Amino acid sequence: MKNTIKTYGYVIPVIAFIAVLAPPADAQNFPTRPVRLIIPFSAGGAADVPGRILGQRLSDNFKQQVVIENRPGAGSTIGADAAAKAPPDGHTLFMISNTHFVSAALYKKLPYDALNDYTPITQITNAPNVLVVHPSLPAKSIRELIALAKSQPNKIDYASSGNGGTQHLTGALFVKMAGIQMTHVPYRGSGPATADLLAGQVTVGFPGIAGMLQFIKGGKLRALGVSGATRSPELPEVPTIAEAGVPGYEMVAWFGIAGPKGMARDLQLRVHGELLRVLKNAEFQKALRVAGHEIAFQDPPEKFYDFMKVEAAKWARVVQDSGARVE
Repeated sequence: MKNTIKTYGYVIPVIAFIAVLAPPADAQNFPTRPVRLIIPFSAGGAADVPGRILGQRLSDNFKQQVVIENRPGAGSTIGADAAAKAPPDGHTLFMISNTHFVSAALYKKLPYDALNDYTPITQITNAPNVLVVHPSLPAKSIRELIALAKSQPNKIDYASSGNGGTQHLTGALFVKMAGIQMTHVPYRGSGPATADLLAGQVTVGFPGIAGMLQFIKGGKLRALGVSGATRSPELPEVPTIAEAGVPGYEMVAWFGIAGPKGMARDLQLRVHGELLRVLKNAEFQKALRVAGHEIAFQDPPEKFYDFMKVEAAKWARVVQDSGARVE
């Protein structure tokens, strides 16, 4: 005879009762296939480095491959659109950043809601940018660069990973606060921008520290200042832009993980928990510090959503104040 539980005159099969108590199968069995992590920037850039380190660690935890999918272009909006349209089953994750909200302020119309078309999971890192110049440029300090730019209005080019990206805004704010005129040259990602910087096709850039360390230490690029409020542990001899000649200047990138809108709560918490396991690992933290990043996580996920709301408003103000525009 089938086991049953009597309650208030009704007979409920035990198996059905247990099913009600058990967590949904989605989170229990997740992931059932490889997970893709959409990084809306080119390979080798400031977001790509922590993304790949994170992906390897998550692959070990998930027992499924985390496949990095670079979708660069248009200030991260191409990758953001792909992530927003993906099924909310946890098998597509998105590397979200302040660039995401910069673009929301720069572009008049986007095919997604930058804040509400995603499931927040957690922030993962903070990362300042670094002002670098090609050795051919006769400027060995921020003050010398400012003086040179003032003597040659719009004759000095600065590269960025694309219109509306953090590199673009970091440069635009520097130009505004320094009271100079330089010409912005947008590229389709950090990779092409770095290639032309190394070749001297453009002579100034504001890339993330992570991808620049080897070129700076190898003498292929000269670092004049970091964009954060404090010096970078990886470049302790390089001053902040604020202390080197532009008082009050600060611009720091951050990166986090989100999913498409509509992820089940248990699935959101499962991914969040696995991310925290990775972020609290000492070896992982050391690897990110070497790459120019600082660990920064949000627990619970609602805290990350609150953070994103503040960031959306903040970057809208920064874009307006800096005068940055999408050409």
